[in-house]
Amino acid sequence: MHTKSCTFTYFKFTLMNKIFYLSTCDTCKRILKEVQPNESIDLQDIKKLHITAAELDAIHEMVGGSYEDLINKRARIYKSEGLKEQCLTEDNIRGWILKEYSMLKRPLAIIDGEVFTGNSKVTVADLKAKLSK
Repeated sequence: MHTKSCTFTYFKFTLMNKIFYLSTCDTCKRILKEVQPNESIDLQDIKKLHITAAELDAIHEMVGGSYEDLINKRARIYKSEGLKEQCLTEDNIRGWILKEYSMLKRPLAIIDGEVFTGNSKVTVADLKAKLSK
């Protein structure tokens, strides 16, 4: 018998059309201007409203079970804490993302169940194409 957790189902539904971004990040601002999300897309400034553990865990499930795909390795704290040299477990990475908003790779968009992370040209182009449908 296959059952789904109510919590996961709820967050998957609420995350269906959402973009996590940082309002003080020029790259995020540029990308949001380029992709032009309409009013049906929920925009969440992660500096003002941090990602929750339930949201992060739901996204983790959607990307195939790797928090490493969701961590911002360019974050200042990633470098200042020497995290590159450490052997981080999935639990360590999850903890850092929840503790420090800047550790979440951004922008992070969930559109119709698809996850788009980061600011590469390909990712931005794919997100823009998805939003224009």
